[in-house]
Amino acid sequence: MNARVSLVSATDTPDASRALLDAVHGAFGATPNMFRAVANSPAALQAMWGFFGALGGGSLPAKLAEQIAVAVADRNGCEYCLAAHTMLGRKAGASAAEMSAAQAGESADPATAAVLGFALKLVAQRGQVGDADVAALRAAGFGDGQIVEILAHVALNLFTNYVNVAFAVPVDFPAVKLRSAA
Repeated sequence: MNARVSLVSATDTPDASRALLDAVHGAFGATPNMFRAVANSPAALQAMWGFFGALGGGSLPAKLAEQIAVAVADRNGCEYCLAAHTMLGRKAGASAAEMSAAQAGESADPATAAVLGFALKLVAQRGQVGDADVAALRAAGFGDGQIVEILAHVALNLFTNYVNVAFAVPVDFPAVKLRSAA
């Protein structure tokens, strides 16, 4: 299947996207198809890359961020993000079993399990969570800044999931089987 929007190449990248795509290429050693699709809009590419950069410098460990990403990707039926973030999670120190469990919204670690449950509730209920949901994160050891950051990770992953699903972006990472239908 072909992508529903063009995947820009070195010869047809909008000038305003070129420097950002160079940064993406430097970070990954290649330019993933998702970024090539988003680069059609320099503003969208700037927003996405900035979002990744800001959260990459946040307080949540990379492993936890990748576990959130695979849980959200599986829930949204995003094969692209599931594949990419499973690989990134492994690079961040998660075992294959931990990434598989996270894909199902589960973890043997109680704090991680609380985060994944909250993330999936945000997705399933479109942000309609209650006092008890936030209190559960606090009880698991997370402060308000981290709780806001968890929500930001969910929001970023919704953005990337929607890009890849809506535009049928071809997966260019090792494939991972979805557990759930979106």
